[in-house]
Amino acid sequence: MAPATLWEKTRTLLEMIKFSHTVFAFPFALMGVVLASLANQAPPTLGQIFWICLAMIGARSGAMGLNRIIDARIDAKNPRTAARHIPAGQVSLREAWLFVLGSFALMLFAAWMLNPLCFYLAPVALFFLFLYSFCKRFTALAHVVLGICLAAAPIGAWIALRGDVSWQIIALGLAVLFWVAGFDIFYALQDLEFDREQGLHSIPARFGVERSLWLARAFHIMMVFLLLLLLIGTGLGWIYFLGVCVVAGLLAYEHLLVKPDDFSRIDAAFFNMNGYISLTIFAFTLLDALI
Repeated sequence: MAPATLWEKTRTLLEMIKFSHTVFAFPFALMGVVLASLANQAPPTLGQIFWICLAMIGARSGAMGLNRIIDARIDAKNPRTAARHIPAGQVSLREAWLFVLGSFALMLFAAWMLNPLCFYLAPVALFFLFLYSFCKRFTALAHVVLGICLAAAPIGAWIALRGDVSWQIIALGLAVLFWVAGFDIFYALQDLEFDREQGLHSIPARFGVERSLWLARAFHIMMVFLLLLLLIGTGLGWIYFLGVCVVAGLLAYEHLLVKPDDFSRIDAAFFNMNGYISLTIFAFTLLDALI
């Protein structure tokens, strides 16, 4: 394959998995690194950071590629998703499967390079990544399962540096879970009617718009509460607290963007605001740790 063709195919595959959306979970993985470093009272090595980043990229890329493969027939029927790369013929199933297998192999190798516990727990992470892609077929809790998948980012980074688990990192993982589940409820509002017609499951399809929005609010309130718990026993102080306050404000604004009778700003709420939220809490956490 010519270099230009290889670059185009690589770019197409990265567009298929929306590689730019790695910004949602990546800062939380790095936040796990910061918390583990505070607990160790020593910074991580460049090698540890390198392998954590590769594990994160491999896990997310593989999971997104797998989801695109498994949902290809559903995506082809949905006007909102019919133009995605596999239904549109831009990426073949063979190419997608090779990409997924290569991504998961990268994740497993990176986990092996970090420490034994990371490697032994990697199959558990893979189980939830596989499970999520099938969830909409049998449960409205797919949003929660997606939250579990992304919660693995900070927890995995902590384990990579410490080889154990603490209640603080579990609290951060739960904060990520509630954050993701909340904003994924927003995203699912766009497909409410389609999901009901096709017999697919989601919280909006089951509970309707109003109750789904209230549930998303409750999830995000839980996120803020759990982030505040990290002020206990981590060494974080007022700078981190200020960051949590900023995140709470961003979440409140995100909820103002999505109204029961107007979903036109869901993309802004889903993509822009959540990118700002993850980057903000990481930046304030890092600044607090450095100062």
